[in-house]
Amino acid sequence: MKEMKSATVPYGETEITLEHGKLAKQADGSVTVRQGDTVVLATACVADKPKPGGDFFPMTVDYEERMYAAGKISSSKFMKREGKPSETAVLTGRLIDRSIRPMFPKSFRREVQIVVTTLSIDGEHDAAALAVIGASAALTQTDAPFEGPVAAVRVGLIDGKLILNPTTSQIAEGDLDLLASGTEHKITMIEVAANEIPEAKMAEALEFAQKAIAVAIEPQRVFINKDKEKVEHVEPEHIGVVKEFAWDRLQKIVTELDLEKRHDSLKELEAEAIEKFAEQFEEGQVIEAIDMAFLKSIRTLILEHKQRPDGRKMDEVRPISAEVGILPRVHGSGLFNRGETQALTIVTLAGPGQEQHIDTLEEFGTKRYIHHYNFPPYATGEIKRMGGMNRREIGHGALAEKALEGMIPDRATFPYTIRLVSETLGSNGSSSMAATCGSTLALMDAGVPIKSPVAGIAMGMVAADDDNFQVLTDLQGLEDFAGEMDFKVAGTAKGITAIQLDVKNKGLTGKMIEATFEAALKGREEIMAAMLKVIPEPNKELSQYAPRIITTQIDPEKIGELIGPGGKVINKIIDDQGGREILNIDIDDDGTVMITSNDAAKAEAVKAIVESIGKPVQVGEEFTGTIVAIQKDRMSGKEIGAIVQLTPNKDGMIHVSALGTGGFVDKVSDVVKIGDTVKVKVKDVDPEKGRISLVRVG
Repeated sequence: MKEMKSATVPYGETEITLEHGKLAKQADGSVTVRQGDTVVLATACVADKPKPGGDFFPMTVDYEERMYAAGKISSSKFMKREGKPSETAVLTGRLIDRSIRPMFPKSFRREVQIVVTTLSIDGEHDAAALAVIGASAALTQTDAPFEGPVAAVRVGLIDGKLILNPTTSQIAEGDLDLLASGTEHKITMIEVAANEIPEAKMAEALEFAQKAIAVAIEPQRVFINKDKEKVEHVEPEHIGVVKEFAWDRLQKIVTELDLEKRHDSLKELEAEAIEKFAEQFEEGQVIEAIDMAFLKSIRTLILEHKQRPDGRKMDEVRPISAEVGILPRVHGSGLFNRGETQALTIVTLAGPGQEQHIDTLEEFGTKRYIHHYNFPPYATGEIKRMGGMNRREIGHGALAEKALEGMIPDRATFPYTIRLVSETLGSNGSSSMAATCGSTLALMDAGVPIKSPVAGIAMGMVAADDDNFQVLTDLQGLEDFAGEMDFKVAGTAKGITAIQLDVKNKGLTGKMIEATFEAALKGREEIMAAMLKVIPEPNKELSQYAPRIITTQIDPEKIGELIGPGGKVINKIIDDQGGREILNIDIDDDGTVMITSNDAAKAEAVKAIVESIGKPVQVGEEFTGTIVAIQKDRMSGKEIGAIVQLTPNKDGMIHVSALGTGGFVDKVSDVVKIGDTVKVKVKDVDPEKGRISLVRVG
């Protein structure tokens, strides 16, 4: 029976409590983490031995959202059980993975599964940081060679003051949402959404986070299972033996700038090594060893010889080109090229009614700015099965969205729903930052009045130790595989709007982070200058194919009249003007009415109709209306007048005596029929009964 253990430490303005031994007792490691009324359960299970033929570390992380945790039942009419993970769940799973994966030996091959389940959500305390802490604490109980513990904290910035672990409402008010994880002295993972925060302030926020992380690590030490002997991990024999054979050749191959020659030489060396060690090692082991040795040769080239594989300087950005307006019928498009990486972003504008409705564990509402990212296999010249969105595509799309979200004009200024889709057409490093740049170009091409343009860059690093490291500007794929980090930074001329950091070593020091910020700013400014040469500011006019939104105001108390019983009035207005394919009407609670249409004439006509609803009809006022009924006397059945629809919710009657324009009329149907359009003037209004008497004119 597992021993009950618990620990509590300060965590911002509140505290966190970790508990083990009560739930999930058969897992190799299990911990519940609580802050306020938010509770998560983290479990870890580790396989006894590696799967045969594995050439990577098979760790999976699942973040399981449960609607019951927030006292909710799904709003779906047909599916009440939780289905596929929400984007939030996918992103949270990714950040847990990125926080703990670097803490395992690179050649560790036993399968590890982390499952974090939300048990209770109070809507104010962040579950993501607790999930990282729980996953780490669960791993410390297993026999896996986990070199933790690690912890995570969130940092906010309100009125220039840094706040540790802010509540959800505080984050919404502030200028910074920073989630960082790491060890006592180093940062292993960063996610940032910011409102143009200068690099110096961001470095201060990360230093602030680092100190808090050290505190959050302490309670995990209570859970380390000292009775369970950690399995010592030794690098497999084939890695060192094959490296020794190939090393001298690799030193020459890595300096070859002709990519085709380099590839051919590497394949030739690989074939020789397979033949030489055929009786000693499996072919897969030899290929793995050659790959690892090749990556080490790149590290040596950079650190010792101060050269990069493609011949660039350490702070040099690859050649950049950009275009806008390359697609004829879309509302806006931007093509961004950096080296072999190419991203095409397309903007689509729609009315407020097209906003995305969100109903997840922690969110409920609508979203008017949406960014989607696609990475087809041809982007890297590969053949793979294409299906739904994978975690990488969701993560990269969320990063690009985060980078630009603060620059999107508010609804009052620009009431459109905005959807961006970034198609990655080629990739050799940091397609997410290319998507960010392409999105800025596309938004400006579409005429969206963004507050400031945003550019992004990915930074790399190769390090021998904490003092001997080299920052690489504009990271490419080969350097990413060989190096310590992929540090993406996006921002405007004023400051940072988004950061995403992944590391492969045991974390970054403050000195490394500051050096990265300095080099990233220089690279970002260079990229921004190239973009602004193509389009210096948003276009003044929208595309001719984009819908136009006309806004008007009515008395909020008249909203019911505009909508009508069961939507009868508003639906009739839309149907009369051609249906929802032609236009839409959206109404805010304050009486703001937004009419969206590609047909300007119809939009103006609808605006006039909307403004007329709720407006008192005045004697002498003229209308052009439609005959909707012939009024008959109840007793005699004689036709006594024609009913004219003046507005969608107001009718008036022309008495038979006022119907003729050239003399006496005996029967209404002799002059007009249902569906005819007539011009009328208001003769009288009965304020008590609301009856409107009309005379025909013209």
